Amino acid sequence: MTEHVIEISRSTDSLDEEPDERCMTEWLCAALNALQQSPSEVSVRIVNVDEMVALNREYRQNPAPTNVLSFPAGLIADGLTFLGDIVICSEVVRDESVTYTKDFSHRYAHMLIHGLLHLLGRDHQDDAERLQMEAEEQALLAAFDMPNPYEVQNAS
Repeated sequence: MTEHVIEISRSTDSLDEEPDERCMTEWLCAALNALQQSPSEVSVRIVNVDEMVALNREYRQNPAPTNVLSFPAGLIADGLTFLGDIVICSEVVRDESVTYTKDFSHRYAHMLIHGLLHLLGRDHQDDAERLQMEAEEQALLAAFDMPNPYEVQNAS
């Protein structure tokens, strides 16, 4: 197993049932290993809705909250590749988990993996890219025994 560095910081309080830092680190490290990445570093920043709106407005010219933003870096130093920053808004992810009838931790893992794939250059600007990225997300989440995030779940 390759050694990766995952730095997690937050500017907001954690939510009830939010995955802990150990889970987040395990998910990202396992995904990096499954994708056969050389030793890498990823920074994760957990923010509130207001901060996410400000970032989305500044970097994507969209004044609405979003679940995750990725800021690729691709810097190499001392044999470690700094892939970049993933910014995630737990409140938006929680609300989406309710809207899409998904387990909160599963939705959270999905958004972290989605952000990581963006750091690695994946995108979803056209159908071919989207299908490839979704297939990678599904495979990585399946390794954590998580269901396909794109399947519709019926509320019980």
